Amino acid sequence: MVIRTSVSRAKGRHSASGPKPPRVPIRVVLAAVGACVAIAAGTVAALTATGAGNHAGSQPRAGSVPAAEAGQASHLPAVTASASGSGPAPWPRSVRSPRATPSAGSGATAGVRNPFGAAAASYLSGRDGTVLAAVYDLGTGRTWRIGRGRPQAEASVVKLDVLETLLDERDSGLSASDRALAERMIEDSDNDAATSLWHTVGGAARIRSFNARAGLTQTVPSSCVVCPGFAWPGWGLTTTTPDDQIALLRQLATPSSVLTPAAREYALSLMENVIPSQRWGISAGVPAGVTVALKNGWLPLRGPDSDWQVNSVGWVSGRGRDYLMAVLSTGNPSAQYGIDTISRLATMAWRQMG
Repeated sequence: MVIRTSVSRAKGRHSASGPKPPRVPIRVVLAAVGACVAIAAGTVAALTATGAGNHAGSQPRAGSVPAAEAGQASHLPAVTASASGSGPAPWPRSVRSPRATPSAGSGATAGVRNPFGAAAASYLSGRDGTVLAAVYDLGTGRTWRIGRGRPQAEASVVKLDVLETLLDERDSGLSASDRALAERMIEDSDNDAATSLWHTVGGAARIRSFNARAGLTQTVPSSCVVCPGFAWPGWGLTTTTPDDQIALLRQLATPSSVLTPAAREYALSLMENVIPSQRWGISAGVPAGVTVALKNGWLPLRGPDSDWQVNSVGWVSGRGRDYLMAVLSTGNPSAQYGIDTISRLATMAWRQMG
């Protein structure tokens, strides 16, 4: 279970105006001011057996293996998403406007090397499990991929899809209740908040519709939230590919035909301020002062502590680099093993992209 603690966090580049409790710095901090959001309650879910699911443990971090929750017997009630008080609030004003995609071959990224070259291939060949990954360079428009296999379980990475679908529906702004749920869903990876917003946006059918317009072609939203044989929310059974996750990230990092500039800035502000214990994965090897907007997911697929699915997706921007990265890994003997694998691959990517 994710237990809410009093953690202070600094806002990133895309943070919006509005009062919020002071936060201590995390890995990536650029000047901004905080969004006006409330706090909702939460729980973490776990899925088993079929190769897809959602979180099954507490927040993993580098050097710390999360404990599984498979033995937990009952659900906590979902957080309600009904609006309280006034109607939708306008989008928080962002500190800087969204970037346009640089023209191909321009900027410092024009001479980037393949982030998945021989060294990455050699490293992964000695690791257990299956890794699928993609990197998209925003400066050149080039994409690199590594790994072969079927779509994998999203776990809590699906929460980014839920968020973008919500933002697409609420193009004039979110209610205070929806903003509170969105913050907890992304920054804390709260499962009750995700379940509430999954229903709010219209579930699998509505998410499929959004994905079609956003350019996702291989993502299959779960058809159930309460699924036979699973004691946890079934939205984590959604499957995806790295290419589809890059397409979803591009809706935020580049001008979008489905999301407004303000909505994109808001989503990035949440991803840039994920709680410190969940800032692993594609952020590995990235020095301070570089912006990282990410979302991670992790779960044991079979039993309370075996065959782990570990995923990390997001945007890295700074020091001459500007790229999107998505890594899905399954068959890991432990959560930490998967985190270590993704972190090593992400560190290689950072070095090669410079």
